[in-house]
Amino acid sequence: MEFTNHMALQCDSRSENEAFARAVVAAFATQLNPTLNDLADIKTAVSEAVTNAIIHGYQSQPGMITIEAQIGMGVLLVKVIDQGRGIVDIVQARQPLFTTQPELERSGMGFTVMETFMDSLEVISEPDKGTTVIMIKYIAASGADAS
Repeated sequence: MEFTNHMALQCDSRSENEAFARAVVAAFATQLNPTLNDLADIKTAVSEAVTNAIIHGYQSQPGMITIEAQIGMGVLLVKVIDQGRGIVDIVQARQPLFTTQPELERSGMGFTVMETFMDSLEVISEPDKGTTVIMIKYIAASGADAS
């Protein structure tokens, strides 16, 4: 897949930056002429990925989150990257209802939500080095020139 436009955003791992990150990615995705449902899906998935980085990656401690996005002919690729504590068992972490912080009343549905709203989800992580979440959304309603 050839991507024709790229963006990157870095922000502190603060919960108030979650809404900003999702708005930026949604605004970038509008170049593909997505439906309102597509935009809602993208915003929800980005919110979950950023929230996971804040809550689990950095355990609400200071850190930096990088969001990268690329678009090409009807495709949006989004990466949410942290250098936090990483995930020991990705398979277990992706199971619905699994959470490492039940005391915070976390539902354990973050990865499930991302998978539901995006067309592809990949999680790359190494303990004590961080996590990269890669999501792809196909924008069927495209027709807009992405160049």
